Amino acid sequence: MASRFLKFSVLLQKYRTPLLVASCGGVFAANMFYHVFPDISYRKLYQAWHKGEPVELSEKLEGVVQQVMEDYGVSSPKNFSAFASFGFHPVGAGVPWLPEGAQIGIPANFNSTAEDPSGIINRTIFINGKAVDWSSDSGSALKEALVFSLEAQKFAIAREVARLQSGGPVLSAVVAPFCLSGVWVYSVVLKQVLGLNVRHPLFRGAANVVALGLGAVSYFLTSDAVSQWIDMSSDRLAAGVSRDYAKGGVEFYDKILSRNKTLRSLMGQKGQDVYAPSGNLFPAHLFQLKHTPYTSRRDGILSLLKEEKA
Repeated sequence: MASRFLKFSVLLQKYRTPLLVASCGGVFAANMFYHVFPDISYRKLYQAWHKGEPVELSEKLEGVVQQVMEDYGVSSPKNFSAFASFGFHPVGAGVPWLPEGAQIGIPANFNSTAEDPSGIINRTIFINGKAVDWSSDSGSALKEALVFSLEAQKFAIAREVARLQSGGPVLSAVVAPFCLSGVWVYSVVLKQVLGLNVRHPLFRGAANVVALGLGAVSYFLTSDAVSQWIDMSSDRLAAGVSRDYAKGGVEFYDKILSRNKTLRSLMGQKGQDVYAPSGNLFPAHLFQLKHTPYTSRRDGILSLLKEEKA
């Protein structure tokens, strides 16, 4: 058994560079797959359906998307495609400069207005196995939180355009292979510093385990930092289109926070586990935040508005 382990170690040592390159390339390719082929992956996942048929995006929302493209100054609007998605705010995937372009999903509630909330109340939403009563106090609060002004809608779409246009998906996909290569660097440095290359393989194995742990911690921290930078940068770019877009951004995040507070109340204990009293999302787990706080994103836009006034 020990002999096989030593042979395997020697093989890894001999071909470590090509193995490292292949591993990093494979991880990057896996992370980029649904961005390279968003039409056959991401769109199918988020496409809204009704009675077995895909929902078509309304002419009104198609017009809003085109207006956002013009306002943002997208040089090749044909590289972006919009579709009707489920959920309550826009989602997007893809890389605009690749052949398949980018896909942006627009939810049905964006068809609704304060005067005509039909895009919301004609849907049945189940929470804890019970349908939401839109005429109740909590139902009315949820309905109000799901209705966005035109400016808020434009901001929400523009932030997705900004994220995709600036290469956010590519930057996110680089994190995992970067940290994977970091594991190799940690391993080499530890063995050199501690002089383990001439010691028993058990010590080198322990160093590899420590390197893996350091790589995992690096991945969680780097992933969070990159994700937050992309989120905040996308917000700044979208809010920078005009003052109306910035005001729409403040409204958009205020409505999300209000929605989450209402859901926290409606969902009971599960809601308290997912949503903070402020309306932010709790971290996915101990080592990873995963979501940039909505309060921080709103406050960032408020700071931009204050800077403009000054």
